[in-house]
Amino acid sequence: MHNRYEAVRETLSRIDKAAQEMGLPNISARLVEPNEMSDRRGPEVQYLEIFAVSIATHHMLITEGAKPIAIVGQSIGELWALAAAGHLSVEDAARLAVARSQVLTRQSWGGKMLAVGVDGRRAESLAELINHPHLVLACENAPRQSVISGPEALIEHVERVADALGWPSLQLDVPHPTHTPAMAQAARDLRESAPRVPYGAGRWRVCSPWLGRDVGDDDPVELVAGALTSRVRMLHTIRELHAAGADAFVECGEWPVVTKFVEASIPGVQCLVPLSESDPVEAVRALVADSTGGGPFRSRLSAPSGNGHGPVVRGNEPTPAGSVATLPAPVSYVAPVPPPAPVAVSAPAAPAPAPAPAPTPAPPVAPTAVAPTAVAPAVVAPVTSPSSAGLDYETVLAELRTLYGDFLGYPPDLLGEDDGLEAELGVESLKQVALLGMVSDQYDLPDLRANSSLLTVGTLRRIAEAVVQARSGAAAR
Repeated sequence: MHNRYEAVRETLSRIDKAAQEMGLPNISARLVEPNEMSDRRGPEVQYLEIFAVSIATHHMLITEGAKPIAIVGQSIGELWALAAAGHLSVEDAARLAVARSQVLTRQSWGGKMLAVGVDGRRAESLAELINHPHLVLACENAPRQSVISGPEALIEHVERVADALGWPSLQLDVPHPTHTPAMAQAARDLRESAPRVPYGAGRWRVCSPWLGRDVGDDDPVELVAGALTSRVRMLHTIRELHAAGADAFVECGEWPVVTKFVEASIPGVQCLVPLSESDPVEAVRALVADSTGGGPFRSRLSAPSGNGHGPVVRGNEPTPAGSVATLPAPVSYVAPVPPPAPVAVSAPAAPAPAPAPAPTPAPPVAPTAVAPTAVAPAVVAPVTSPSSAGLDYETVLAELRTLYGDFLGYPPDLLGEDDGLEAELGVESLKQVALLGMVSDQYDLPDLRANSSLLTVGTLRRIAEAVVQARSGAAAR
């Protein structure tokens, strides 16, 4: 996109200028030049990288003829949405993002965010069991995915209770857990220290999932500060946009995060994540042509699953922070959210998210961002551990194909051993957590649950090899 579009180059140069003024590295070089991402990055750089990816994708969409009817930001992603819509300058959005990150770092709160594969009512009841003012339902992402935010020790209690109830859960890898009353001091600090920036008339409407309405003449600093302690209701916003005529959503991040929430909330809806397509530009052109000509565009992300758990979608864990934009019917689009690191389960970080998940909540896509889809708790019949310690690879692979196929509703012979579970088969993180737990139980390998690499870049080949190796090691002992 940097090479193809002048608008992308110009916008990234403005982000670089703002970053330089704040003593941060050149952002576009980190994203465009080879070997520029090797050094460690702090949260401020991460947020600006997500912003750059989001806004660049937004400009590609607009240049190719997309006409958003609305843009939605999740958490810090609201800044990306405001910038994409033209309400804020790119430089001011970058400055506010860094100011937000700095107040959260100064508060240094020992909190965590936990995505749970149940609806908001059950997640809220789970948090209320412990009855701590800072442990709250932070995000309602999808019908069967919610995020609880609170002190780390209490989140671990919640995680154990969820596990006992058979509810999938995942701690989100986000720079700053938010959306809890514990962030009140950071919100006050932001209001006092953040630079006041002008808010102008934009080209498109911006919907706020925590305000529950369109952004009007709201002060940008107040918007960002208020979101730190408020619940994000992405599920409700998605449904309201759909009811108003949005039939397609585009996410501007690298992975599906908020679009996963969309597909779980509105079965059969059209979703597109250009940067996860082999040809992002052609994918966008096809969507635009469909929205204007009534063509039969259907994203490969929206294929229904056969297990009754809703659509099968690719994506990262929930990262709360992203923005979503909707285009004139039937197109809608979403901005990116930073994806939480996949573990054995948000515009930029939405504590979305996820993907995925998400993606969220967690911290940020170009004018639109999508959060991870909800995972329904699955009731699985107990399986028997193999009687022999030694297992050959082909046997384990066949058993895994059957296990994963039954759970996901796929014919086993369609599950390729080198297909990426998330990137190619659409198995979101919460489902991967549940499945890896089932594999661990089936082969009596409790340590397998903690192997996060099998979730980050999981394939049936890698899981089968890990099972064979672990069983051989157990036999040797």
